[in-house]
Amino acid sequence: MSKLQELDKQYVAGTYNRFPVEIAHGKGSVVFSTDGTRYIDMGSGIGVTAFGIADDVWQKAITEQIACVQHMSNLYYTEPCAKLAELLCKRTGMKKVFFSNSGAEANECAIKVARKYAAEKKGADYYTVITLENSFHGRTLTTLAATGQAHYHELFQPLTPGFVHTPAGDVDALRKLIAEHKTAAILIECVQGEGGVIGLDADYVKAVAKLAAEEDILLMVDEVQTGNGRTGKLYAYMHYGITPDVVTTAKGLGGGLPIGAALLGEKVESVLGFGDHGSTYGGNPVCCAGALSVLSRIDDAFLAEVQKKSEFVFSALRGADGVEALSGMGLMIGIKTAKPASDVVKACMEKGVLCLTAKDKVRLLPALNIPMEILAEAIEIIKGACALK
Repeated sequence: MSKLQELDKQYVAGTYNRFPVEIAHGKGSVVFSTDGTRYIDMGSGIGVTAFGIADDVWQKAITEQIACVQHMSNLYYTEPCAKLAELLCKRTGMKKVFFSNSGAEANECAIKVARKYAAEKKGADYYTVITLENSFHGRTLTTLAATGQAHYHELFQPLTPGFVHTPAGDVDALRKLIAEHKTAAILIECVQGEGGVIGLDADYVKAVAKLAAEEDILLMVDEVQTGNGRTGKLYAYMHYGITPDVVTTAKGLGGGLPIGAALLGEKVESVLGFGDHGSTYGGNPVCCAGALSVLSRIDDAFLAEVQKKSEFVFSALRGADGVEALSGMGLMIGIKTAKPASDVVKACMEKGVLCLTAKDKVRLLPALNIPMEILAEAIEIIKGACALK
C-alpha cells in the first residue's frame, strides 16, 4: 500500500471502497495515476465532469470569478447566481430557482416546497410524498426516506416519516396509494441511475403526470444524474412531453464544483418566502460561474452529438459477446453482463478504462464531449472485458 493510501485509510472516514488507483491529473476524458498509468474516464466522477477534466472554458470561467469574489453570503446579490437562475428558467420554462450544494439538498428543498404548498392549499395533514421503488434521492435522513431501496434504510432508523413507495410502471398501485394517503407530491427519476440505469416507460410517466394534475399533487422530477444533457435532452423529462412542477438537478451542472438547484414551476414559484429556506453556499459565485460555462454550451447541436455517441455505444455493445442486455438513455448506459459486473470493471481498469457499476450492471457515464476516437477505444476494451471467450 502506498503512503497516500495509508494516509487516506488512517484519516478519511471509511465510507468508500476505493479502487487502488491514485489519480494525479488529466485532460478531457483521459486521466493519469501517480505512477503514470493512462486511463480513459468513462464515469466522469459519477456524471459530474460533463465537459471532462480541466476543461479550458470551465477553468477560465471559474478562475476569472475567483479573482473577483469567491464567496458572498446570500444577503447580497452576485451576478453569476442571477444569470444562472435566468438561464435555467429560460431553458426549462420554470419560474424560480433555489441553489444549494448537492442533489440531496436540491431534493430536500423540493420536499419542503411540496409540504408547504400542500399544507397551505389542503391542510397540514397533506404531507405524504410518493416515490418509486428502486429510486435513489440522496443520503440525508429525509432523502434516504424518499429513496425506494430498503437496504439504504436499515442502519438509520427512524427515518423521516411521510414517504411511501410504489412499483414503477404500475398506475393502479399509484392510484391506490393516492387514495390511501393525503399526498403532497410524487417524486420520480425518469431514468433510475443508482437503481440500475432503468428508464421509465413513456406511457407510465404520462399517466403519473395526468394523475398528479387531476389530484392537484405536485409532480417533481429528480434530474440530479439525468440532467444537463446526460440523456441527450437538456433534462430527461423532456423526452416524455411532460411539464413538472419542480425539477431538481446537480452533478453535471457544476462541471466539477458542488452545486444543486431546485427549479420551481408556476404553481410553486412563490411558495418559499423570506426565511423559509436557506443555504450558506447556495448560489456561490464560483460554482455558478462554472455552471454557466457548462449550461451555456449544451445547445441543440451539442445534444445531437450526445445522441450520436449514444447510438454508437448501443450499436457497438448490442449483441456483443458477454453482453446480455443494455439499458439507459443518452450517455447514461447500463450493461447487464454475463460475468459479474465488478469483474468486468476490474478487467477494464487493468486495460486502462475506468467504469462504474449500478446494481448488477456496468454503468457508463462518460463526459458528454468525449471525442469519438477515445470513446471507440474505450468501448473496444469494455467489449473485451465482457467477452466470455
